[in-house]
Amino acid sequence: MSKKSRKIGDLFRLMGFVLVAAALYKELRKPAEERTWHGKLANFIPYDFRVPTAERLRERLWNPEDPRIFTEHVFGVGWAINFHTILRKLRGSESEPDTKPPED
Repeated sequence: MSKKSRKIGDLFRLMGFVLVAAALYKELRKPAEERTWHGKLANFIPYDFRVPTAERLRERLWNPEDPRIFTEHVFGVGWAINFHTILRKLRGSESEPDTKPPED
């Protein structure tokens, strides 16, 4: 690994730590009864520190009803990938989500 790529990796890790710290700081500034442990930093970068659930995993990683490729992270700061949408785009069916049962 070159020195330059190592520095870039270190920069991304530092940015990740700063974003996690900022999200935690935002939640800890609220009174305990108002903490939701999920939201957005600067109304743009999503964060979610709640315990992941199967429903949230499916909603964010494999959601045929959501046309977005990038969804909120299941746990942490940033975005996740909706793999169903990617697969649908790779297959070339850019139309509405395929939630209808197949026809005979």
